Amino acid sequence: MQNFLLTIALGAILGYVFCRLGIPGGMMVGSIIAVSIWNIATGLAFMPAESKVLAQIIAGAFIGAGIEKSDLIRLKHIIRPAIALLSGMLVVNIALGFLMYFISPMDLTTALMCAVPGGISEMPIISVELGADASKVALMQFIRLVFGVGVFPTMIDKVSKLYFLREMENSEAYKRKVTTKDNPLYLLLTLLIASTFGILGKISGIPSAILVFSMISIIILKLTTGKASMPLFMRRMAQVLSGAYIGTSIGLEEVLEMRHLVLPAVVLILGYMTACFVIGQLLTNKYRMQMNESMLAATPAGATDMALISADIGIESADVIVLQIIRMITVISLFPQIIRLIVFITE
Repeated sequence: MQNFLLTIALGAILGYVFCRLGIPGGMMVGSIIAVSIWNIATGLAFMPAESKVLAQIIAGAFIGAGIEKSDLIRLKHIIRPAIALLSGMLVVNIALGFLMYFISPMDLTTALMCAVPGGISEMPIISVELGADASKVALMQFIRLVFGVGVFPTMIDKVSKLYFLREMENSEAYKRKVTTKDNPLYLLLTLLIASTFGILGKISGIPSAILVFSMISIIILKLTTGKASMPLFMRRMAQVLSGAYIGTSIGLEEVLEMRHLVLPAVVLILGYMTACFVIGQLLTNKYRMQMNESMLAATPAGATDMALISADIGIESADVIVLQIIRMITVISLFPQIIRLIVFITE
């Protein structure tokens, strides 16, 4: 218990510092850095498995509480951008996977799984079922997540400002209408329902079911009663928990292992950085999304992470939330199956 409390405290302190410095996603980034350093230095960093479950429940509830009845009208406008986004992500995933396969000792399955723009929690587990090296997948997913959460939002914030005047004149981005205010009773109700369905998701054994089940339950609560509430401090708590959990998985051995993956990591980051610009520009030009929204949707970090920090760079549009939900479900459920097929064909 002492190690757990100390781990949380360290993550929260540096996370708060990063947040005060104005770093997008600072709570999560600071938590990852603080806990990973502490873990490497002492080996005492500890986060129970339940903390990951709690973080996913809170994140799912946060996403669900952000959906409004009026958002449903936007679904018909999201389908085509979602197809374009997912198609682009799949092409990038396959291209980067093969490139890393040719320039490193990794086998094809491992390389392709390393390039999947999915969750750091889910991808290593799924990679085991596919026969990939789960430790390498976890490390590359961590690198992708750190850059996706810590670097890309800042880059997006700066780049999108270059489009600000044009977007003000031409943008048709959906402006969200928030109908629920923070309410302690609504918060308790939200957490109770999200936890119940999140636990059912865990019992089901379906990848990402904890987040998805809690999210869907709160969407239903919000749309039927309007009594779903997730205030800002709950979002920050989820960021600290997620960051601390990731940090505890990084030790000296993982750091030393990075020397063999330096070149693949550079390829991965540069590839997705380019994809972020290209896909973002495509969504902006073809579907008239705001540049910061389209680039955030194309950012190679977990859907949960992007949904949690989107407000940090001034994004309140339901389009991003819906796109992230679609991307999360598709990447986790479909991409591994496509990778399995590609490896089977090439063997």
